Amino acid sequence: MKNNKKISIKEIAELSGVSVATVSRVINNNGRFSEETRKKVLDIIEKYDYTTNMAAKSLRVSKSNTIGVIVPDINNLFFAELVLEIENFFFKHGYSVFICNTGQNEVKEKEYFKSLDSKLVDGIICISSNFVNPSQILKRNIPVVYLNNTDMKEYYCVECNHYDGGFRATEELIKKGCKRIVLLTNNKRASSVNNKIKGYKDALNKYNIPLISELILRLDLKEGVFEDSLKAINNLIENNMNFDGIFATNDIRAHSALVALQQHNIDVPLKVKIVGYDDTSVSKYANPPISTIYQDKKQLADKSSNLLLNLIDKKNIDDDKHIIIPIKLIERKTT
Repeated sequence: MKNNKKISIKEIAELSGVSVATVSRVINNNGRFSEETRKKVLDIIEKYDYTTNMAAKSLRVSKSNTIGVIVPDINNLFFAELVLEIENFFFKHGYSVFICNTGQNEVKEKEYFKSLDSKLVDGIICISSNFVNPSQILKRNIPVVYLNNTDMKEYYCVECNHYDGGFRATEELIKKGCKRIVLLTNNKRASSVNNKIKGYKDALNKYNIPLISELILRLDLKEGVFEDSLKAINNLIENNMNFDGIFATNDIRAHSALVALQQHNIDVPLKVKIVGYDDTSVSKYANPPISTIYQDKKQLADKSSNLLLNLIDKKNIDDDKHIIIPIKLIERKTT
């Protein structure tokens, strides 16, 4: 059983017969000490259940070995898997991770920046499409790395090639015979959304297919991504809007579109073809499985995490603040 008495480093030093500096070296596993000394100190630590006061230590050494991750929707499998990869990376490097879910709410995002700053985190990875500028909120000069958002020009950003993703998703539908293609996306004016839309429009233009504004659905987040998308596709069907393809800018929207079509007994892919985005398990295990654009979550997580770690450690890094990762098309049964 652990001893309930609180113990200081000075008392550990006295009980183990070594100096305070030696105890500190053992705790931080840094510097020279014998195996006998290490065992003696660790036995005292275990006996009295000593834990480092991380708040005091972080003030002393200006480092807390914690980072924050701001995520827009933890229910979205793409974001959940991405955050898990980031957490795994930093755990291996001795960091704890605070995960902050904003629900795409700008007020919550601002509050989380303030909260992470007050918790003395060493850095922040922000996965957000909101126009919240950390430099106007953070009181400390700490590094921030963005994922899939180049709108904050002063910060580093790691993203997939969303223009190419939008273009290739639309091109896949065109090559399979579609001429009236719905774009199912959100109303965010973020770079990732805008680049997908530009890719969509340029693909239509390349193949001389007219742009039909009524088929561009930019949705507000009211009831949820799935529910809002379901209503939008149902509305097209019930108003007899003619379409033969859907490019949905994430797999949840793509699956929602598939469900809406199936509810109206519209055959996929015979009558309408669908391409999603992200390549989450939603697209893989839908019936039929959904063609999608693959974003490499591991590479996104590793590159952004490595970059943040180098910024924290003040290592030399590339001046180019924009890192782009290639996408690829995964062809499945919906095309």
